Amino acid sequence: MFVDHLSLLDYRTYALLDIRLGPGTTVFLGPNGVGKTNIVEALDYTAGLSSHRVSSDAPLIRFGAERAIVRVRVRRGGQQTVLELELNDGRANRVRINRAAPVRARDALGVVRTVLFSPEDLSLVKGDPSHRRRFLDDLARSMRPVLAGTMADYEKVLKQRNALLKSARRSGRFTETHRSTLAAWNDQFARTGAVILHARLQLIDALAPQVATAYDQLTDGTKSTTLRYVSSVLPESAGGDVGQLRDFTPADLHRLILEACEDAEQRELERGLTLIGPHRDELELLLGPAPARGYASHGETWSYALALRLGSWYVHLADDPAEGAAPILLLDDVFAELDARRRSRLAAIVASAEQVLVTAAVEEDLPAELVAGPHDVVRVGPGTAVRDDERPPAGTGSGTGPETEEAPSS
Repeated sequence: MFVDHLSLLDYRTYALLDIRLGPGTTVFLGPNGVGKTNIVEALDYTAGLSSHRVSSDAPLIRFGAERAIVRVRVRRGGQQTVLELELNDGRANRVRINRAAPVRARDALGVVRTVLFSPEDLSLVKGDPSHRRRFLDDLARSMRPVLAGTMADYEKVLKQRNALLKSARRSGRFTETHRSTLAAWNDQFARTGAVILHARLQLIDALAPQVATAYDQLTDGTKSTTLRYVSSVLPESAGGDVGQLRDFTPADLHRLILEACEDAEQRELERGLTLIGPHRDELELLLGPAPARGYASHGETWSYALALRLGSWYVHLADDPAEGAAPILLLDDVFAELDARRRSRLAAIVASAEQVLVTAAVEEDLPAELVAGPHDVVRVGPGTAVRDDERPPAGTGSGTGPETEEAPSS
């Protein structure tokens, strides 16, 4: 798939922006701080309905504006789809597909698929477990959008369960009312948690060999990668090792989580907090025999983070090899962080993608392999982004960008 048009209204630093895009490679060039990342962030938002940089939508709305609009026209094989997202601060966002009546936000999942590489990816290796859990869940949701509803339900049940545990802790008594209510929440918690855990385990089986392949492609291949999922619902005697769970169905996992809830009940009442479940699990990243976190060098950490993203792309390709199904690759200021060898290897790998969008501060940051072939260049300045092939001759215009029929309406 590829996006052939992106429009922004009051998004971040852009009051109004229209960009014509195409398949192949497009490079966004401009000094640091002018808004290159805002552009790829907006496109990535249409795929995952969240930003990789902030946890809420409020910072995405241009200061002083009431809302922001992101609109893309995406082509997949012979099909064309227009997706419009209206971001509102303090009230629900609105989503339209092909200019029809608004739909639920999660109905837009799968219309656009992206894999984003960014400097923030170092947190996948160096950060706390929440980054790796989000990585797994974002990828699983991208491949199976139906999981979005289950994940949202899990978060709601988790909040209710935590509130109940906290209430019982504060009162100092665990009454029969508490017990019956907790039993009801436990069942819903276990059912939704089982679906999430099952999806994660299946995903890791597919992802692990692809990450290993990607790491070999990026490096000299002297070290191997291993992804190890550690589950909080297993008894301590099992050490969290999920090898025994690989053949479990969601129904099996439901029973397992219910048993874990019973075993953890006293500890949870003492803490007033849910201590088991997918939200407490960990994805351990090993490089050779050692954990990558704390032991990998800076270069190895970067390679591992890139391998996780490339592995995600490879999993998408294997899961759906149909024409136009491959995700769009977004490389945000990544080449500047890599040495010449890794730049060349990454450029060679992504060359086969249907659409690649790259940001860079200067052309010198780009590998020769990337710019040697056909590619488009978009010059980014404060509040503007203009393609080289649309820039007016010197002295004939301001270069604020083309007007198109796809501009968002206010």
